[in-house]
Amino acid sequence: MKNYCVCGIDPGLSGAIAFYYSTHPNLVSSEDMPTVAGEINCAEVAERIRQIRPDFVIIEQVGARPGQGVSSMFKFGKVYGSLIGVCAALHVPTHFVTPQKWKKHFSLSSEKEKSRQRALELWPERAEIFSKKKHEGRAEAALLALYGAKVVAGSSTDGATRPEEGAIVSSSISAGAL
Repeated sequence: MKNYCVCGIDPGLSGAIAFYYSTHPNLVSSEDMPTVAGEINCAEVAERIRQIRPDFVIIEQVGARPGQGVSSMFKFGKVYGSLIGVCAALHVPTHFVTPQKWKKHFSLSSEKEKSRQRALELWPERAEIFSKKKHEGRAEAALLALYGAKVVAGSSTDGATRPEEGAIVSSSISAGAL
């Protein structure tokens, strides 16, 4: 199997962006979603992805949740769409996975604190980036990146990544598909 750098993104203003390196399984970086004036800072997200140059990005595939207001869902959808746009503009292959699917892989529930605890177990030497309860998004982004390296990239036998069912590979997105 080829060595990969995978970018995992937990979308949302309180989400995060992480990078996992299969060549160094103990090396993971994760940071809060860059924002400015209450909006996602697309330029900073793009710059981070451009700097690190991951082989592909895996974004948690999200949708509307019961009980959320129209305004908050619109704002969340705007962030989600912006992240997809950044990846497409950078021509980085992008894969999507539902929370149920990647969390099942790690035997996690929908409780975000459990994701943070799992990240601390997997990367104890990087505990500082997952140390606080508010770092749940960082943990989920890191776990998404690890899931991408193990499942999405791991499913390939010829070194090429294979998108999961329903995934979009950004280099093949046409303007009409968006």
